[in-house]
Amino acid sequence: MKIISDLGIQIPQVYLPKKGTDLTKWAVIACDQFTSQPEYWNEVEKIVGDSPSTLNLTFPEVYLEKPDGEERIGKIQASMRKYMQEGVLQPHDGFVYVERSVAGKTRKGIVVCLDLEAYDYNKGSSSLIRATEGTIVDRLPPRMKIREGALLELPHILVLIDDPNCTVIEPLGVAKSELEKLYDFDLMLESGHLTGYAVNREFETQVVGALRGLADTSAPAPPAGFASPRPVPASPPDNPTRSHAGFRGPAGPPAWSARQPRGCPGRLRPGACAGGLRGCRYQEPQGCSASEPPNIGAESRLTSGPMSSGKGDATCWIM
Repeated sequence: MKIISDLGIQIPQVYLPKKGTDLTKWAVIACDQFTSQPEYWNEVEKIVGDSPSTLNLTFPEVYLEKPDGEERIGKIQASMRKYMQEGVLQPHDGFVYVERSVAGKTRKGIVVCLDLEAYDYNKGSSSLIRATEGTIVDRLPPRMKIREGALLELPHILVLIDDPNCTVIEPLGVAKSELEKLYDFDLMLESGHLTGYAVNREFETQVVGALRGLADTSAPAPPAGFASPRPVPASPPDNPTRSHAGFRGPAGPPAWSARQPRGCPGRLRPGACAGGLRGCRYQEPQGCSASEPPNIGAESRLTSGPMSSGKGDATCWIM
């Protein structure tokens, strides 16, 4: 993964389900949704059956208080290894342009990885990437526990940018007919429709340049009513803050730092990947070694965004 340190992002390697996978069964809603409605998750289990699914790679919070937490985490990690060993997931390098439609509305975004060194969820933070509301710290331990020894990461993070002139995402929507379509399918349980496109090198350069334009301190101030885009304010809001914060842990330092070998270059740092239907694998720099590398990249449910239907939650798109 290529780190673009001045923007706090990475160009990811993401993992997509292989051709022939039933994507409607593969993609499930974010784990922190329907926490008081176990019947919803029972219905998801019936739909998925024995098919490959991110249901088997996540820990729905409706089950957090159940006594089988350790067993469930073990099964999640075993499923991750199984899917990788059996080739269920295939690597793809680069940004992914995403359109998710539900209830007559369409949300557009870009799948990226975020540099955790540029993120701080603490109140009053002025970091490049920061939270828009408080993080519920007592929800972090199970998320961190799953990450210990996990091969894949499945965050659901919606990241916001101030782009009043629509320079970052909208050009991809205009040019999507020129991009390779990676997936296009209906989501389960009335959660809408999802389409993803591979962002090629030309448009990748345009996206990075547009983000740098937002971060340019010499650029004119935005019109009244818009927050200053300098530095680029990427803020994972609402419940997704816990998904992102789970990488760092309640004390602040990244949860993976305890296993980071000394002297390793900055590119060892994992990013919190945005990702629908895919996962990023941790890539260790040459010359560095660590026992059980955390393989923190991303694999996300990407089933929905917080829209009017009340169905779903967003993955980490830049919006």
